[in-house]
Amino acid sequence: MEPHPSAFSSMLRSRSIHYSCLPQPLLALSTKILFSSPSTSSSATTSSETRTRYPSINPKSSFNSLSLFSNHHSLQTMTISKCFSHLDESDSVVDSLVVVSFYKFADFPDHAVLRVPLKQLCQELRVSGGIILAPEGINGSLCGTRQSVEKVLAFIQSDERLKGLRRIESPVSPEEEAIHHGQNDGHSSSSPLAAGEDVPFRWDHVRVKLKKEIVTLGMPTISPIERVGKYVGPKEWNSLISDPDTVVIDVRNNYETRIGKFKGAVDPCTTSFREFPSWVEERFELMRTDAEYPKVDVNHSDQSGEKETESTKQQLPRIAMYCTGGIRCEKASSLLLSQGFKEVYHLEGGILKYLEEIPEKQSLWEGECFVFDKRVSVEHGLAQGNFKLCYGCKQPVSDADMESPEYEYGVSCPYCFAQKSEEEKERARARQKQFQRWGIIGGPDKGRRPKLESDVSSSNQSQLSKSI
Repeated sequence: MEPHPSAFSSMLRSRSIHYSCLPQPLLALSTKILFSSPSTSSSATTSSETRTRYPSINPKSSFNSLSLFSNHHSLQTMTISKCFSHLDESDSVVDSLVVVSFYKFADFPDHAVLRVPLKQLCQELRVSGGIILAPEGINGSLCGTRQSVEKVLAFIQSDERLKGLRRIESPVSPEEEAIHHGQNDGHSSSSPLAAGEDVPFRWDHVRVKLKKEIVTLGMPTISPIERVGKYVGPKEWNSLISDPDTVVIDVRNNYETRIGKFKGAVDPCTTSFREFPSWVEERFELMRTDAEYPKVDVNHSDQSGEKETESTKQQLPRIAMYCTGGIRCEKASSLLLSQGFKEVYHLEGGILKYLEEIPEKQSLWEGECFVFDKRVSVEHGLAQGNFKLCYGCKQPVSDADMESPEYEYGVSCPYCFAQKSEEEKERARARQKQFQRWGIIGGPDKGRRPKLESDVSSSNQSQLSKSI
């Protein structure tokens, strides 16, 4: 039997306690339980196929399982003190935030089935970020309390094919935790948010996308599931890339390599990962051509052909590659192996793991590492970097870049000014005016917000009143 809405209110009146005295989480939870109808539950839209494959997601039972509301009769007669005694003491402690990036290549043809329950769980647990599901696996990055994020990751790995996620954890600054816990029920455009290796997303929601690839190379035949390069840990990385016979390749794009890379690394200067195969083809064209069409000695054709082929194989250099978190290297190393390279290594955990584990004094990393979230860039120890984000092109900009006449907040920067038409800039300015009008300009990652005349005026009036 469903408890009558007046039962809980009468209990409160009997103790001379007003609703407003209750902690917000309890008030919201009790209101949702007592006044909602089962017929309006979002779980009603869950497909039978989804419930069969992922039975652990059951929004209907998520609140019923709480001891506080499991017995309707005791709810009506329970005193306030007993109500609070059922709450876990840990609930009163504000959990710290964590950002976790993860991926896993797997044979996952029915990936679309996971989308709805995964998004529902993230929303229920107030976990934000971006997740990509594809036939080749999963890739994403999430931000939330540690307990909530771990629940989401556990749910993902309940599918046998996705067990053993490769994950990297990043800290969240105390300042951004304060923003998260202190404003708009934890939703703020200034709050940290990770979104995998995709465009930055807002803090206040999660996106679960369906794509053809979890990281786009544009070559379906290249599969890290079948073969991949050798992983090298951060502690062994310095020795490998210091060897003069090793060619170190930065697999990232030019806007990332511009602000930091490993000492002596080759920069392909690509604008997207799709361009990497073409760069490999051009860079090592001579070696591969000789391997496919060895010089033939008329008198000793068989022997000379074998020698030339063997010699050319030996000419292919040892490759050591790296990227932000390791996922692009999985595909890049698989590509090189398919091209005939024999020694292909890549940094396990990517730059982020290296910066986390290797002390700055021992590090061969130079500059900062661009990340695809609200932090924009990180330094050694994964500390917050110094770069901001150009809202016009989503590229990192320094303080010096923002002093350029080509920099206009929310419109352009020195790296996109020449590429944008006047029409595009005008649209951006119009959009920026809307943001300023409604007060929803992004956080510190969006660069400097120029002071409006009204801000200056109010500031002057405030100073004047203080002086009086």
